[in-house]
Amino acid sequence: MDTRHDPAMIDAILEWPMTWTIARLALVGPYLLGGVVKLTNLPAAAAEQAHFGLTPPSLWAAITIAVELIGPLLVLSGRLVWLGAGMLGVFTLLAACVANAFWAMPVGQDRFMATNAFFEHIGLIGGFVLVALVSERAQRRDGTRHA
Repeated sequence: MDTRHDPAMIDAILEWPMTWTIARLALVGPYLLGGVVKLTNLPAAAAEQAHFGLTPPSLWAAITIAVELIGPLLVLSGRLVWLGAGMLGVFTLLAACVANAFWAMPVGQDRFMATNAFFEHIGLIGGFVLVALVSERAQRRDGTRHA
């Protein structure tokens, strides 16, 4: 007996195979785009790292580019999703702490904006945990394991 009470249109959207792909792309797309943009302008990527006090900036730019390209590709490929999501989650937490350290700011508009940005990043981390969980459960259900 079906005990679900979802509207038929919602069921159709959630059961459509492309929904899973589109949702993952929406989650990781900004990181993928960021990695490509940084890769095409290495001096600006290094300058961004220097702006946040990370030294040597070129090394941190290279690490950032690698994470922003490899993590999304793993999530989108369906292989090692836990690793790609984990990479992006840890990166996002570190970036939020470096770029949005609201706790070290005086009360005012900048602190307000940094606080919002910080907690938005925490929400993204939750999204990475969820994509890893859903992927793992789907693999267990289907009997497929992608390392």
